[in-house]
Amino acid sequence: MLNSLRLYKKDTIFNLSILNTTEVNSAKHMKKFLLLFSLALVLSSCGSIETYNEAVTKMHPVEDLHEDVDAVYKQLKRLHPRLYQFTPKETLDFKFDSLKTAINEPMTSRAFHKELAKVTKFVGQGHMSVSPPSTRFDRKERKARLKLKFDINNLETEYLDDKLFISRARGNDSLLLHAEILEVDGKNPQDLIQKFKKTIASDGYNTTFHQRVAGKRFFGYYNQDIGRYDSITLKLKNEDSTFIKKYKRIPKAKKKTEKDSVKLDSLKKIKPKKLTKVEKKAKKLKAKKQRKDRQKYGYNYTTKLNNRNLSFVGKDSTVALLKIRGFSSGKYKDFYEETFATLDSLGTKDLVIDLRDNFGGRLNEIMTLYSYLTDKNFTLINKSEVNSRIPILKMAMSNSNSIATKAVYGLLSPVVIVHNLLHTSKKDGQLYYKFKAGKEREANPLNFKGNIYVLINGNSFSASSILSTQLQGSNRSTFVGEETGGAYNGTVAGFYKIYELPNTKVRARIGLMHIDSKYKTEPDGYGVKPDIEIIPTYQDRLNNIDPELEWVLKDIESRKQ
Repeated sequence: MLNSLRLYKKDTIFNLSILNTTEVNSAKHMKKFLLLFSLALVLSSCGSIETYNEAVTKMHPVEDLHEDVDAVYKQLKRLHPRLYQFTPKETLDFKFDSLKTAINEPMTSRAFHKELAKVTKFVGQGHMSVSPPSTRFDRKERKARLKLKFDINNLETEYLDDKLFISRARGNDSLLLHAEILEVDGKNPQDLIQKFKKTIASDGYNTTFHQRVAGKRFFGYYNQDIGRYDSITLKLKNEDSTFIKKYKRIPKAKKKTEKDSVKLDSLKKIKPKKLTKVEKKAKKLKAKKQRKDRQKYGYNYTTKLNNRNLSFVGKDSTVALLKIRGFSSGKYKDFYEETFATLDSLGTKDLVIDLRDNFGGRLNEIMTLYSYLTDKNFTLINKSEVNSRIPILKMAMSNSNSIATKAVYGLLSPVVIVHNLLHTSKKDGQLYYKFKAGKEREANPLNFKGNIYVLINGNSFSASSILSTQLQGSNRSTFVGEETGGAYNGTVAGFYKIYELPNTKVRARIGLMHIDSKYKTEPDGYGVKPDIEIIPTYQDRLNNIDPELEWVLKDIESRKQ
């Protein structure tokens, strides 16, 4: 029996007393226990995957479907702070009851999701959604799928003039730019768009979001409609030619490693160049700068685009164009500080902020951006209406979260509860939660004092709509384009509870907070409307014309004259 262990370090010998016979036996038993426990977890996981997949693919009895309808409506009543803002209680009650009456035969989870979404959209909140479940994969299957690629993901789409077309194409499909999609697996895209719109919710009575988002996220909605697919066939029209393009999941090309390059060089009898210390240092500094820049601009490794960009346009390139694709990634503070320092040093007089197809993101980012667009103290949003004093804990303890997540929040619950209680207050019987953006802020010393134009469309949603409300309400800018998809008077978002229905496993995303600016408009339920309405056409895209930006540049020139 080994009673001691010798560790050698240079010329010194350390004698450490370790395990006696009893401790060794205990260790062996512990190893066996951990092995059996791990095996039990794996088998349990496999079993749970099989059980889950059976639940989401089988035909559910009518009683179970009715139970799920009641379950989601119960959650909405408990959690949603503005449930009856756009549809009166009597009407919404009737719609949920009518849904139960209409469900008189068994359905799959996916079929049930489509019927449920047609009713939940009447809540009138674009952040509130229901999503169908998909079959799950075990570890081996997931690993195998990671080795595959699906080039349909290289395509982005848009829907204008009743035409679905490719608005952006990456990789080998770059030649498909602006090609019209005539058929998707033999189906008419116009019919599919109309089908998708029946289940898409927007804020209030707004309609611009429906068509825009259905075009922008077409393949995502197609996936929701038919389920996960591994191949797809498109019938395309490019100029005067019509052709078929098929996509399927195929193995990814192996990445060349440094070792492979060395082998290749040796075959060519070319020795790889050995870098000097100076060259190595320069290479490291270049890579470090690239990482910092990508963080600052919010670089998207999938689309190969920056989340935010500053450029200069116009005849003499003096008009600043700030394109922001979203407020959800990157170290924005460095970017805005650098951007407005540049505008200040150049004496820029005209700034165009492009919020088209910006689906929103962080409140703190739009608060930072707005501080550069005003010369007055401001409060970006009001205190947010909530139905619970502990909204973050409600979110964390949702039945869709893993046991591990719940366990962590359970351990941290005293801290989370105190944090929530410090941020909530009650006034006139209503609970309110105070975000950081709900505090008064000072304008940034580098605030832009020139003319501001904002480009918007139906996909300007959530945080981009809140920013637009603030800019329009304070008469700070001219808006050009299309009514925003996000409501002028606020939206229910912030934190979300993702609730999984007990039988069908359909998931409902329920916003827990009503977030709004101090500025309001009548009638309620519509987006920020442009001062100059311009709707682009498919022909504009074919001719690479940006009509909204062109109008702005002409207006700037006319003011100069």
